[in-house]
Amino acid sequence: MSQRRLFVTTALPYANGHFHIGHIMEYIQADIWVRFQRMQGNEVRFVCADDAHGAPIMIAAEKAGVSPQDFVANIASGRKPYLDGFHIGFDNWHSTDAPENHELAQAIYTSLKSNDLIETRTIEQFFDPEKNMFLPDRFIKGECPKCGAKDQYGDNCEVCGAVYAPTELKNPFSALSGATPVLKTSEHFFFKLSDPRCIDFLKQWTNSGAVQPEVLNKITEWIEPGEDGKPKMGDWDISRDAPYFGIEIPDAPGKYFYVWLDAPVGYLASLKNLLNREGVDYEAFMADPATEQYHFIGKDIITFHTLFWPAMLHFSGRKVPNAVFVHGFLTINNGEKMSKSRGTGLDPLKYLKLDMNPEWLRYYLAAKLSGRNEDVDFTPDDFMLRVNADLVGKFVNIASRSAGFIAKRFDGKLGAISADGQALLGDLQAAAGSVTALYESREYGKALREVMALADKVNAYVDQNKPWELAKKEGQEARLHDVCSTCIEAFRLLTLYLKPVLPALAEQVEGFLQVNTMQFADAAKLLGNGHAIAPFKHLMQRVDIKQLEALFEPPAAPVEEKPLPGGEAIAETIKIDDFVKVDLRIAQIVNCEAVEGSTKLLRLTLDVGEGQTRNVFSGIASVYKPEELVGKLTVMVANLAPRKMKFGVSEGMVLAASHADEKAEPGIFILNPWLGAKPGMRVS
Repeated sequence: MSQRRLFVTTALPYANGHFHIGHIMEYIQADIWVRFQRMQGNEVRFVCADDAHGAPIMIAAEKAGVSPQDFVANIASGRKPYLDGFHIGFDNWHSTDAPENHELAQAIYTSLKSNDLIETRTIEQFFDPEKNMFLPDRFIKGECPKCGAKDQYGDNCEVCGAVYAPTELKNPFSALSGATPVLKTSEHFFFKLSDPRCIDFLKQWTNSGAVQPEVLNKITEWIEPGEDGKPKMGDWDISRDAPYFGIEIPDAPGKYFYVWLDAPVGYLASLKNLLNREGVDYEAFMADPATEQYHFIGKDIITFHTLFWPAMLHFSGRKVPNAVFVHGFLTINNGEKMSKSRGTGLDPLKYLKLDMNPEWLRYYLAAKLSGRNEDVDFTPDDFMLRVNADLVGKFVNIASRSAGFIAKRFDGKLGAISADGQALLGDLQAAAGSVTALYESREYGKALREVMALADKVNAYVDQNKPWELAKKEGQEARLHDVCSTCIEAFRLLTLYLKPVLPALAEQVEGFLQVNTMQFADAAKLLGNGHAIAPFKHLMQRVDIKQLEALFEPPAAPVEEKPLPGGEAIAETIKIDDFVKVDLRIAQIVNCEAVEGSTKLLRLTLDVGEGQTRNVFSGIASVYKPEELVGKLTVMVANLAPRKMKFGVSEGMVLAASHADEKAEPGIFILNPWLGAKPGMRVS
């Protein structure tokens, strides 16, 4: 079989928060497939990136008092512990705000325009009269025009999956201010997905085997004509008005690509960045018919990846995906949605900090995953049972029950294997074809069940021959050597089959067995008589029930789900040791001025009793005039690390009160100590 060349991605995480367990499940699923492909001898580029653009990040950065670029960089800096911790081996992690993405997104747009698939229309768009800005779709909420579900976003319904224009929402409100938005006109750019050329292409591509059958059923609803004879999905609005953090549309000042246009282009940008560093021609790589392109995504973003994305690629003259692999959501305890406050959330970093083996989770999720778009349920009791029974009881114990005899009685060398052992090993070797076929089709659960059935055969062989009893009998030395050698050979084959799921353990086994990096082709041969192995070292511990209890332990003082009148529930309980780490000081505002280029920030010059002043930026310009604050006392966090911002360095943070509920009466109130407080006094 000739070597394949694959380009594999996972969905780009939005850069407004850390990874959750759903991200980790998707990355593990893709990582297993990539590792399997490499064990087949195939060439794979496995890439991802932070989805860095859009109004939510722009607004979050503004609230944090930093530039969008710095906000995204801060999020990106926290990715590595998750990826390394769960042995997820991306070849490149990039950003959609990188130069490659700007270049490629604009080039794709230009090609679509040349193909007469872009047109401009004057539309009515919701405008927030309080925030004085056009509202992005995700900051408009209301009732779904299709199914009537409440509190749905302005671009698609999370209940019925409908895609619509924000103006179609019933009873809309601004998620930023709670105000009822007003309609204003604006010129927008549209990708003409309803063009017959696009419809014909999408029918052909979606029926080519590029999506799972259950996904195809959903897609067909969108591209088949409705009662009016037009496809349900309509044309796609791909532009947004300034202010917007994103990529500018060529020759259209003040207009930016909607984030969902440039986000999937981030796959190509990350690949291009990687290939440039490798000295490989990106254009030639993607133009090569032998290059295969695959995307792993969740079922909540099917529309973008199976309609918009392939059409964008095809009509801009680029390679379309060979397949889009869709998975379901991760639930707990028979379909319950995860919730940290109820103690049913699975925090990936907490899992690692509890010293829980990441390969326990890789194995358990793999055992639940299939090639279909199905939800995966995590049940703590089942997790412990599967890991302890399968990985430790069935698999690792095969080596631990035989390796000691090889080391002590036979100088660490394997011996000849008799007919019954050869028959057993032959059964294991014969399974290579079916196991690889199941990995290829992402039927990991079936693959692992087959491997564990093989482990059962090996354990039955061990129980039948009882090497611990053979070791006590005279004249059974050769048989003991035979049986233990068979077990070690079988353990190697089982490890080989489990390696895509358990890469770290497999690496340990390679060292123990003193073999080169295992590939699936190695299943056809045995180590053989006289092969030396190293002394056996413990490979895996059992799951401790205390670890699981700690993992799902709810906050010490459970947070009531219902918000308080101030709009935000009380945070989780902390200890006094946590509080005293924050150094709060009385500060006097000796000067205050507007920040050129920002409508939100004021620059405060603060005296904290240090003999010198500090420079602090605060997002309070909408409430206070600079002259109102000069001479006032306030409270600041004095030991906060300085932050480099677009407008300068901020050396602390002043404290203010506001409603967390954006729909409540607006207001920001700087804390003002009573008379008698002096700059530098510590607040405790």
